[in-house]
Amino acid sequence: MAPPRKGELSPEEKDLLGVIAKGNVEEAGRLLGSKNVHVNCLDEHGMTPLMHAAYKGKVDMCRLLLRHGADVNCNEHEHGYTALMFAGLSGNKEITWMMLEAGAETDVVNSVGRTAAQMAAFVGQHDCVTIINNFFPRERLDYYTKPQGLDKEPKLPVKLAGPLHKIITTTNMHPVKIVLLVKENPLLAEVEALQKCYRVLDLICEKCMKQKDMNEVLAMKMHYISCIFQKCITILKEREDKLDGFIKRYVLLQKGLKGALLLGSDPTAFSVLTQAITGQVGFVDAEFCTTCGEKGADKRCSVCKMVMYCDQNCQKIHWFTHKKVCKTLKEIHEKQELEAAKEKRKQEKKQKKDEAQLEQAGSTSEEQSAPGPDATKEADPNLWIPTDPTEETELTKEPEARAPRPDSPLESETGLADIALQKIRDSEE
Repeated sequence: MAPPRKGELSPEEKDLLGVIAKGNVEEAGRLLGSKNVHVNCLDEHGMTPLMHAAYKGKVDMCRLLLRHGADVNCNEHEHGYTALMFAGLSGNKEITWMMLEAGAETDVVNSVGRTAAQMAAFVGQHDCVTIINNFFPRERLDYYTKPQGLDKEPKLPVKLAGPLHKIITTTNMHPVKIVLLVKENPLLAEVEALQKCYRVLDLICEKCMKQKDMNEVLAMKMHYISCIFQKCITILKEREDKLDGFIKRYVLLQKGLKGALLLGSDPTAFSVLTQAITGQVGFVDAEFCTTCGEKGADKRCSVCKMVMYCDQNCQKIHWFTHKKVCKTLKEIHEKQELEAAKEKRKQEKKQKKDEAQLEQAGSTSEEQSAPGPDATKEADPNLWIPTDPTEETELTKEPEARAPRPDSPLESETGLADIALQKIRDSEE
């Protein structure tokens, strides 16, 4: 089949794009089996079916297209967008991860010079930015599972490659979370295994710094995880309670740091490191686990209601120190709720008062605007009515200050007589 050209779609290919928009996976599978459908066909803008599915957030459709050989790095879009860029713009974390596992290149730039991570950050899809920045291809780690050069044995046993890759690609950089990932796999929770892992991480870090396209972010992450592994080795050699002692020690240290932080102390070293690797976030509207720092924690302590956890295990780990302040936090929480209830009642009373005043003001204005009983009488022809707006305003402000108009001879003569009499009295004095 000839390579696809931009805008030259067969009727079946046009139907495929319509089916993708609707999300009908079964019908899309039938169309992909047709000889008249190219899985990497291009519409008039240079978008492939995979780009359409990624942008619309169709997870099953993306999986189907990749199984049929969709090119994840196709760069025929009129503005240089790739499927990974469209996945980041959609904000779908699963599709973003799927594109990366399919071999999507992360350093490709579009017509405005932005990578997929930068495009996702531009539209506020920070979870996708975190996934892209923390992704590490499994093939690069598998390289160390084979003997290299004169080595008779690989630097990393095959059985450790999977657990180590999971830790490398984790988006949660909290030390407790990394140690929990080590604990959950018995193959890793041994001194010899951790020694081999941290040496491989140091090699990857060195390679990232020496390669032509230097990757400081990935190098920093590898060095960070390596340091935690070395600390775990020290703890395993010193203590009998395995890694539980390390976790408790860090939880206590974390509590002490929070109590000692003063205004202006932020950002902490951990927050700077996390933002350097995962990307800066201007506003976070999610809760974090108090123990392991996992994003999206939705469980609270049943007593104080103020401490968040991601699961029951993290609550058990944190209980040894939280139980000392749980009752105090409960009192603070109850006090805050009481103050919030008072403030709410105060606002409701104020709102009702304002509404009553508005209603009263409206009724008063209606009464003033209603015509009086004398409004229907005929106007007196001898009544003086001002025509000048300025004169009318002055009358409204000071109605008694205006001198009587000489509408009749009697009023005029009386005024002159009074003036003359006053002058005579003044001359006699």
